[in-house]
Amino acid sequence: MATAELILGLLSGGPAHGYDVKRGHDAWFPDSRPLAFGQVYTTLGRLERDGLVEVVEKTSAGGPDRTVYAITTKGRQHLRDWLHDAVPPAWGSADEMLRKLVTAVRTGGDAAGFLARQRAGHLRRIRELQESPPGEDPTAGLVRSYIVAHLDADLRWLDTALERLTDDKETRR
Repeated sequence: MATAELILGLLSGGPAHGYDVKRGHDAWFPDSRPLAFGQVYTTLGRLERDGLVEVVEKTSAGGPDRTVYAITTKGRQHLRDWLHDAVPPAWGSADEMLRKLVTAVRTGGDAAGFLARQRAGHLRRIRELQESPPGEDPTAGLVRSYIVAHLDADLRWLDTALERLTDDKETRR
């Protein structure tokens, strides 16, 4: 995930401190994993180091320090460049699901059981997403449909993988 560029996008609406950046991210992607505070502050530190954001205010007001960040001209250009470039197709990448399956097959683990559990988890997540409204934000529906489409593609792959593993076992008999 392009966390740095997402943070630049969030800051393009105006200066904010880390807590607001985290809340903004989580509002933009309500059906995804929340952004961790540590990741926000680490990324803001790197962006500041690289001249893409700057500190515009520091306050403590009797509580924890609050640092307010703003996107710089260089940061806006970086964001424009990032938004302009197409994302390369993910050919040959192996996510955790594929890694677990290959490991189960190669080590004699319960690959079919893993596939069944994974399939049930995907179906459960699709039902959760379809049963609750996506929210008022106009992009929430886009995010939701993207997630569901990917889960659906995973389900088709899980079925194909189980079919292949079953066919391979029968062929070896």
